[in-house]
Amino acid sequence: MSRAVVIGAGVLGASVAHHLARSGVAVTVIDAAGPASGTSSATFAIDVTHLKTPYTYYELNRRSAAAHLTLGEEDGAGAVWRHAVPLVQWGHTARERRVIEERARRLREWGHPCRTTGPKALAELAPGVDPASCRADELVVHDHAAWYDAPLFARTLLDRAARRGAAVHYGLRVTGLLRRGGRVVGVESEGRRWEADHVVNCAGPDAGRIAELAGTALPLTRIPGLVGESVPVPEARLGAILATPGVDLRPAPGDRVCSISWPVDARLTADGAPGDTQDPGLEAELHRLGQEVLPALRGAAATGVRRGVRPVPSDGLPLVGEVPGAAGLYHVVTHSGVTLAPLLGELTARELTTGTPAAELTAYRPAREPATGVRDESLQVMRSQPTASARP
Repeated sequence: MSRAVVIGAGVLGASVAHHLARSGVAVTVIDAAGPASGTSSATFAIDVTHLKTPYTYYELNRRSAAAHLTLGEEDGAGAVWRHAVPLVQWGHTARERRVIEERARRLREWGHPCRTTGPKALAELAPGVDPASCRADELVVHDHAAWYDAPLFARTLLDRAARRGAAVHYGLRVTGLLRRGGRVVGVESEGRRWEADHVVNCAGPDAGRIAELAGTALPLTRIPGLVGESVPVPEARLGAILATPGVDLRPAPGDRVCSISWPVDARLTADGAPGDTQDPGLEAELHRLGQEVLPALRGAAATGVRRGVRPVPSDGLPLVGEVPGAAGLYHVVTHSGVTLAPLLGELTARELTTGTPAAELTAYRPAREPATGVRDESLQVMRSQPTASARP
């Protein structure tokens, strides 16, 4: 039986561990904190397929979004972490409207279902929205969108892997990599050692440091972001994802509302580690922007705002595979990890267990030349923010 060590217990590490264990591999998962305790717990976590270009990358995201449903069928419980709701978007400036209209046109050409409607449709799509917050003449609606409970997704797949014999260790930071004959053959953590046939780097924002332990580098930046969550507000009646010019809102478990704001994120400094933000001014601004759209939030408190650090490859596309000079160390690092986790976990396990490269991953090898023509809207916004180095 082959052995694999998976570094990281977020959505990507959980998916890789699940698929490897299902393939008969003896899996060990190591995480410095706990399940989904890093970026996976501080993410807006919606299906972002509609934002992706070129077409091959859009198709990778589309397939992986569908694979969430397939994963849910494995134990008969369904994809309990996936919540299907429409996504409603509008813009106020001429530029915002043009970007949204051009994207909708492209998506329809690709066969992706989306439609346009007037602002009066908000009364049905999201009845809790203040009509005055939408000054657009037209909305774009993605009826088949979804939001994800990312921590539940990660815990579910980690539990499945454990039932197949995987050993999961929390509170252990990887401090070194074992080498033999030029190949990575295991990891060290605080005096403990695990040898393996494959080491899989799913460490998210810490992935660059793991690569450096092997004497290599990943083309990766770390971009901070805030994710807010309200107390339970059942009267908000939010049954859709709202992508507005100032703030994005979605339902969250327990009648809560989750929020992010690209304008707020643009004011973050690059310093700091994942965890709770220490800037109450930005927390208040994020909550205020949500209140402008959803009046029910005006009488509700925010439970807090988490600061996450997004691992963003330089061209926005995933980094999947080995880097020359560090055989045995396989990287799985990407922005939009929640959407892509099911398929990247499946393809990674297939490559490692069969030794046959997956054609779907050819364009995403870490040693590639940076791709051009990638027009992920959120990536463009993040590129305008301060960035931290790949090392904490």
